[in-house]
Amino acid sequence: MRKVVGIDGTFLKGQYRGVLLVATAQDGNGQCYPLAWGIVDSENEDTWTWFLTQLKEVIGDTDELVLISDRAPSIKKAICTVFEKAHHGACAWHVAQNIKNKFKCADIMGSYWSTVNAYRCEDFTGCMTEISHRYPRVAEYLENEVGFEKWSRCHYPGLRYNITTTNMVESLNIMLVNARDFPYVALLDVIQEKMSKWWNDRRIVAMAITAPLTPSRESEFRPRFAQSNGRHTLQLNPVTYHVKGGELEGVVDIFNKTCTCKEFDIDKLPCVHAIAAAHHAQVSVYSLVSPYYTKEYYMLAYGETIYPVGSQSQWDVPNEVATRVVLPQEVKERKRGRPKTSRFPSVGEFRKRKNRCGKCGAYGHYKKKCNSQTGSTEGNQPTDVPV
Repeated sequence: MRKVVGIDGTFLKGQYRGVLLVATAQDGNGQCYPLAWGIVDSENEDTWTWFLTQLKEVIGDTDELVLISDRAPSIKKAICTVFEKAHHGACAWHVAQNIKNKFKCADIMGSYWSTVNAYRCEDFTGCMTEISHRYPRVAEYLENEVGFEKWSRCHYPGLRYNITTTNMVESLNIMLVNARDFPYVALLDVIQEKMSKWWNDRRIVAMAITAPLTPSRESEFRPRFAQSNGRHTLQLNPVTYHVKGGELEGVVDIFNKTCTCKEFDIDKLPCVHAIAAAHHAQVSVYSLVSPYYTKEYYMLAYGETIYPVGSQSQWDVPNEVATRVVLPQEVKERKRGRPKTSRFPSVGEFRKRKNRCGKCGAYGHYKKKCNSQTGSTEGNQPTDVPV
C-alpha cells in the first residue's frame, strides 16, 4: 500500500450527533482502502490527537508517510504533535475552494490546477507567472500563506504519487450518507458489513487478474508503449539513456528509476522515456514499476477476511474495559422544526438548484420554454427533485 493517507471528518445526524473521523489510503488499483474509523463529539485538537494516536499504532511514523487533509488548524496541530517524521500535505481541492471564496476568481482555476499537477518546476513556474500577472494576491496567498510545498506536486518534499486531494475520504463519506442517521452501533455495523463485502469482492478481482499490474494501472500503462515507439534512444552509460522525440525529451536512469520529465520519479510508473530506454536496454519494463501497483501487492492488500463482531454475548471484553465507567453523552436539546439532514456547503462550494416550471410544475426548465399545453399537467408532473 502506498504510504499516502487522507484524513477527514463528517458530521453524524443521529440523536447524539457527533463526528465520524476517517483515515484511508488507496490500493494499487486506485480504490479507497480505509484504515481507521473513529466517533468523537466534535472536531478539535484533542479529538484529532486521540484519533491520530490510535492511527499511529497501526501505520507507524516514517519519513515515507504522507498525511493529506484540509487546512483546519486542529488537524495541523494534531499531526505535528503525533507524527514527528511524516509529511503533511494540503488537499488541493480545499485550497481551490478557499481561493474562489476569498478572492472571487473562479476563472483562474484552470491555471491553478495546472500548477498543482505540474511534474516539473519549469512548468509550475510558467503557470504561477500567469497567475501572478492576473491575480497577484492569489499568487502571494499560495506561496506565503499556504506554501508551495503543501499543495504543489513538484515542490512536495515527500512521495505523494498522483494523490493531490482527499477525494478518497469524501467517497467514503458519500457512501455513508444514509447510515449517518443511524445510532452509533448500527452505523459501525454498516461500516463493517461494507468493508467485508469490499474485501471479498476485491479479493475475487485480484485472483482473476492475468496481467502483471492492477487493472487501472495496466490501462494507464499500456498506451505509453505506443507513445514510446519511434523515440530515438542514446545510451550515455550502463544505466543512463537519453531519449529524444515527442514534445519533451528525457534522460532516464533505469537503475535509480528516474527521468528528467519527473513523471517516473513521482508516480513510480515508467513514463514513455523510461519505456523506450528499457526496450533499448532489453530490460523488462514491468521491473521498473513500483511493486505497489502489481497484482501480488493487490492480492496481499485483501488477503485477510473481515469478520462480523457477532452478538454481544460472544464478546471477549477485557476486564479493564468492562469495569470502566463511561458517562452517557449529553444530549443537546433540538431546535424546533424539522431536523437538518444536509451539511452546510464547504468554503467556496455552491449548490445548483434546478429550475421549476410555473406552468407544468416539472423541474429543469422555465415557464417560457415549457412545451406542455396550457392548463394541462398530465404527463408533466415533476419526476425529479431539486438538488
